[in-house]
Amino acid sequence: VQPPEKPLQAEEWNKLREDFQSPEIFEEVMLNSMIRCNSPIDVAKSLLTHLAKRNGDIAYNVLVKYLTLCVQQGQVSEIRDVYDVMKVRFKILESGAYNLMIKGLSNSDQWRMALTLLEEVKKIMIPSRTCYESCIKAASRHQEMKLAFELYHEMLAKDVIPTLDVLQSFFDFSRGMKDAELQKELFGILLYLRENQIYPYETFMRSIKLWFESIPGGNWRGYLTNIKDSGQCPVCNHQLEDSNLTEEEYSNLSERIIRDVIHGTDTFRKTSPQEFEAFQTFVENRLPFDIVIDGLNVSHIKTRRMQCENLFDAVNYLAKENARLLVLGRKHMLINSSNWKRKIMKEMQNKADFFFAENISEDDAFLLYATLRSGKHCKFVTRDFLRDHKACLPDSLTRHLFRKWQRGHQILFSPSTEGRTFPLFFSQQPAFRYDCVVQTTGDTWHIPYKDVFEEKCSYQVPRKWLCIQRK
Repeated sequence: VQPPEKPLQAEEWNKLREDFQSPEIFEEVMLNSMIRCNSPIDVAKSLLTHLAKRNGDIAYNVLVKYLTLCVQQGQVSEIRDVYDVMKVRFKILESGAYNLMIKGLSNSDQWRMALTLLEEVKKIMIPSRTCYESCIKAASRHQEMKLAFELYHEMLAKDVIPTLDVLQSFFDFSRGMKDAELQKELFGILLYLRENQIYPYETFMRSIKLWFESIPGGNWRGYLTNIKDSGQCPVCNHQLEDSNLTEEEYSNLSERIIRDVIHGTDTFRKTSPQEFEAFQTFVENRLPFDIVIDGLNVSHIKTRRMQCENLFDAVNYLAKENARLLVLGRKHMLINSSNWKRKIMKEMQNKADFFFAENISEDDAFLLYATLRSGKHCKFVTRDFLRDHKACLPDSLTRHLFRKWQRGHQILFSPSTEGRTFPLFFSQQPAFRYDCVVQTTGDTWHIPYKDVFEEKCSYQVPRKWLCIQRK
């Protein structure tokens, strides 16, 4: 539907409605179209007036669509009017309407009203990320950094995960301020990136650099660099943290994971205790392995090839240095089928140990168990990020060790575009000797960053670094 260019009279709206093939959804379709074309607000208003006269009231979802148009155009007084109408008509609004109102008001000079609405939302639900971030940005824009950080901490306490965009805005709005408390808060964000293994993208990294360099009397300078394979920063010659765990850290971690994650929860083990016991016996009789492979996961890497070919290439590639391999498979791989050819499976079994689990088993517990029991040198191959297991670990220190161990031991394969040459999976990312996370000595900060923003958390480790040092 093409929205009209100017407000219409009742009979004109009726005529358009009658000509429309599904009159009962005419208003919604028309408003969607107005949002898309960013129609003048008075045109939309004339439709609502006509609707109110015809039906005696306006449906909730129609009001929300009108509200979307008002927010899109920053029509603050209209947003307030719609809010007043909705509050009277509906005792409780759902999160979509609150998101819109808070977003619309927080971008205006009436941004404090958005804070009032946020308080209202808190009484009935946990506010969404959008609600929090709109208010945080509004407070930051008006240089109320203390308030912005209060909201940020409240958000984290409620397990609402901030976007990198809002974290970047803290650095943008704090530029040039001399305030020790504020500095501590911003260092806290950098440590949050470290703790959660988050890599800022380039524009965010530049905001961090500019903020450091703008601190009055701080004498900080930032440089972009690549870390040497030895882990030394070419700019400041500082040696980055080692990615290896100490013997003690390793034994603590493997004990914790085997106790808390593998034996402690049924959540991630869609497998029978008998099967897991059989697996443990299998592993203990053949220890140690050098590489443990999540067979099913690797077999899906290239979609246009047979699954067994993908796995065969990976096994061949990894077996080159006479490494002892354990492949975690599923029983269905043993049945000759279009994806699993018996001949290829036989050939693979000459190069690696295979354990075939029931078709419903969860591989992660098997993968972790075999890798950890094999010792510190053992690596593992999967494209999964093992997020769930981190959640089972009770304290942040163990979680940090788990992530650090993962960064140093997970081999990542991803599809290459180079046709049939191997490695087919183009990037087998080796484990680095240094730890690839934000780190500081007090007088230096080293921040790994990505070229582009990635929505998905990724354990592909970046090669580019920002080195910041105090002169």
